[in-house]
Formats: sequence, structure tokens, C-alpha cells
Amino acid sequence: MSVVDHVREMAAAGLHSNVRLLSGLLLTMSGNNPELFSPSQKYQLLVYHADSLFHDKEYRNAVSKYTMALQQKKALSKTSKVRPSTGNGASTPQNQCLPSEIEVKYKMAECYTMLKQDKDAIAILDGIPSRQRTPKINMMLANLYKKAGQERSSVTSYKEVLRQCPLALDAILGLLSLSVKGAEVASMTMNVIQSIPNLDWLSVWIKAYAFVHTGDNTRAINTICSLEKKSLLRDNVDILGSLADLYFRAGDNKNAILKFEQAQMLDPYLIKGMDVYGYLLAREGRLEDVENLGCRLFNISDQHAEPWVVSGCHSFYSKRYSRALYLGAKAIQLNSNSVQALLLKGAALRNMGRVQEAIIHFREAIRLAPCRLDCYEGLIECYLASNGLREATVMANNVYKTLGANAQTLTLLATVCLEDPVAQEKAKTLLDKALTQRPDYIKAVVKKAELLSREQKYDDGIALLRNALANQSDCILHRMLGDFLVAVNEYQEAMDQYSIALSLDPNDQKSLEGMQKMEKEESPTDATQEEDVDDMEGSGEEGDLEGSDSEAAQWADQEQWFGMQ
Repeated sequence: MSVVDHVREMAAAGLHSNVRLLSGLLLTMSGNNPELFSPSQKYQLLVYHADSLFHDKEYRNAVSKYTMALQQKKALSKTSKVRPSTGNGASTPQNQCLPSEIEVKYKMAECYTMLKQDKDAIAILDGIPSRQRTPKINMMLANLYKKAGQERSSVTSYKEVLRQCPLALDAILGLLSLSVKGAEVASMTMNVIQSIPNLDWLSVWIKAYAFVHTGDNTRAINTICSLEKKSLLRDNVDILGSLADLYFRAGDNKNAILKFEQAQMLDPYLIKGMDVYGYLLAREGRLEDVENLGCRLFNISDQHAEPWVVSGCHSFYSKRYSRALYLGAKAIQLNSNSVQALLLKGAALRNMGRVQEAIIHFREAIRLAPCRLDCYEGLIECYLASNGLREATVMANNVYKTLGANAQTLTLLATVCLEDPVAQEKAKTLLDKALTQRPDYIKAVVKKAELLSREQKYDDGIALLRNALANQSDCILHRMLGDFLVAVNEYQEAMDQYSIALSLDPNDQKSLEGMQKMEKEESPTDATQEEDVDDMEGSGEEGDLEGSDSEAAQWADQEQWFGMQ
């Protein structure tokens, strides 16, 4: 048994640090005495040494050693002569126990992807003849092609994966995301579905995700719900996570939160989708829950984007935008395909006045998730913030045509129309259509209330908001109702509405401002108003608020560390 055989055995046993030390010493010996090891043995030592470097995440060094190994393999293939070895017993035949050249190239491509050198990864894998590509090589190529925008090549590679492994579900999702018809994808799995028992659900699964990737959220939800109700797939965490994400995309935040909570109860170590869950909690003002979620996720893994995004959402909704920017950038560094991280960083940049930089991030989010409306909403807000009404109108119309006339797209288009003085009637019509489809859609209710406020139709606004609050409770709706009640001199009930809004989101600045304004004014129609104001001033709430401002000032000092260019 030669020393190279010992290195091979240690590599197979996972003793990477031992392999690195010994192979490094042996390679130095080989460099000082080229006759010491045969070409095939030197090739093996280079590969095993490179593998140990890969395991230590020294990717550039690993690429260098893999390249040297491939050069050695070329020289080896030119001659069948085996060079004698000294002190290692019988020499090993050239074709015996040699690491696969194909596997070496795959490892090199992995190194390049870790170094974010996707073009080099594609180049090294493209050099492998099609017939020699294994399923994992085709899968990596498909993902790289997709990321590079080479959709036709990506589709071809995904199909090759399915030809070899018809139950490769991630490859199925890849094809559906590239607009391949669900029926065509299902036909590639039909033989295995019919030959294996208890796989009848797979065709429904494919149908559901085909709806997901065409943006048909309603039919996707209905189809996945039918899957989730099947006894064999009940309480599946992946299905629950997909369902939660679909409710979120459809604007049904209440059910989205419910499904995320159900999923994490089943799997306390769940990370996937928790960035969206944290965002939803932050939007509802549940910042303490967001903070706890972020801590829990960091304890699970800090090498995923999700915990950084959740912490970033906490900072963003606490108005610590520079910190949110840093956390969003860190999340993108860990996963450049994290849509939620791009949205977080884009929103932070927008609120810091860096609109053009924000636009770049929202556009990238749209490229990655063309069916997610919130990506378009962020971009349109940037256009409006920079007086780009024309660009916002064009984008909103494109979204309306692409994703269809539903309550969300109607409301988005109406939002842009509200910024145009000559399009107020069109905005009203669009909002009425949206509320006809979904009377409980909060964004549509808010925009319609804003329009009624401009027209000073306060009684109509009060009726609209009371009707919306009959079946749900939302901070913004309660606050807006308070504003309308102030306009019609219903001060006591307005104060009640502001209090409810603050109980839902203690950080809602506009509700605080509304209450403080009422405290400073005397109401001629309510004799007890002054007494109520005095009671509230003695309650300590104002002191708590001042403490909050002081804490924010302390954070502002610390945020200099998080400054981003």
C-alpha cells in the first residue's frame, strides 16, 4: 500500500485537515524530486490537496490546485508509461483509482460560483461533452444559465436533468419559472407517476406551481389547498410555506402570517420564508416579535440571508435606515438572489434619499421575481419620489396588462393616477373596481379614503372605513378613521381610534401626532375634553415617547458604523 493510497483513504474518511498536511508535504517532495511519484500519483495528490482546500473554503487556492491537476491529467493521457516510485512499494496502474476528471471540473465550477465568477463556472462546465455530464452538472449549468439570462440553454439543461432523474422537483420548478407549460413538464414525469404507487399528487403539485409562476395566485392557492388537505401531505412544511407566500403575494397578510406560524410550529428550525414572515410582522408593528424572530434565526444559522433581512426589517420600521441598509447589504452578500433583501435595501436607500440606487435594487428584484407585485410597487414609489410620473404610469400599466386586472393591480394603477391631477376620475373608477372584487383589500380602502379626504367627503370616508373595519383591525385604517372623525368634530371617538391604532402599532408616528394635536386643542363640543387631556398628560405616555427619542438618538450615533456608500 503506497503513501498515495493512505492519502486516498484519509480523503474518503473525511480527514480533510490530515489530507491537507500530508499531501502538501508530499507535493513539495515531488517538486524537489520529480522522479519520486508517477504522473498518476501526482495527479491524485493534487486533487486530494485541492479537495481539502475546498473543504476549508479556500476557493481560489483550490482552483489553482485543480487547474494544476487537470494539466497533470493531460500530460498523463499523452503517455501510458508509468514512472517508478521510490519507497512506495508496487506502483499503482495509471487507470486504477484515479479521481474523475469530470468531478474535478465540477468542483472547480463550485469554487467559481462561491467566488461569484459565474462566467468562469459556465466555461469550465461547458467544456464537458454533453454525454459525459451527470445530473448534478446539468443542474448547476441550468441554474447558472438562468442567472445569466440564457433561458433557452437553461431549459435544455433542466430537461436533461429530468430525463435522467424524473423526480427532480427543483428542476421542475426551474422549468416552470422559465415559462415552460405545466402540461409539458408533467408529461416528462408521467411514466414514473404511473409506475410508482402514491405519487398521484405530483401532477397536482406541478399544476399548482405552474399557476404560481404565471402569477395566478388565486388558482395557485386553491390548488395547493387541495394538496394540503390530502391526508398523506397534510402538515408538510414546504407546502405550508408556499401557501403562506401565495397569500402574501395576493395581499392576504392575515392568512399569510397564519400559515407561516403554522409552518414554524411544525419545524422550529425553519429558515426558508421567514424573511417574508418577519417583514409582515414588522408592517403590523409587532417589532418585539420581529426582534425575537431575528434572534431565533441567528441562533439557527447566520450564513443565510433570512435572519439578516428580519433584523433589517426591525431596523427599517424603527426608522434606523442606515442600519437597515447595512443588514440588507449583508443579506445580499450571502444570497444575491434574495428578493426580500433587495427590497429591504432598496427601501432603505429610497428613504435615505438615494433614489437612483434604490431603483437599481428594485429592478433586480423584478428580474428575479417578475410575478411579485411588491417589487413593482417599490420601483413605482421611487419613480414618484423623483417626479417620474410618466415612468410610473408606464410601469403601472405594464403590470396591469401583465399580471391581469385584479384588486392589487387596479389599486397600483389607481395609486399612480392619484398623483396626476387630470386622472382623479380614472383613479376613482379603478378603486371602485378593486373594492368590488375585494372589499377587504386594505390598500384599496386606504387609497379610496385618501381620495374622499381630498374631496372633503368625510361622511363617505367614515362609512367606508367603518365597513372595512367591521371584519378586520388595521392600524392605518383606525388612524385614518380618527382623522375623518376629527374633521367632523367627533373628537372623543377620534381619540379612541388613535388609541386603537397605537395599540396595534406603538411606533405609528401619525397616530401619535394626531393624539398630540388633539391634546393641545380644546373641543367646543366636548366639555370633558380638557380633563381627558390632563389625564393623558399625567399617564406617563409622553415620557415614554421622550425615552424612545433618546434611544433613537443613541442608535443614530452607533449607526455611523453601518454607513454604506
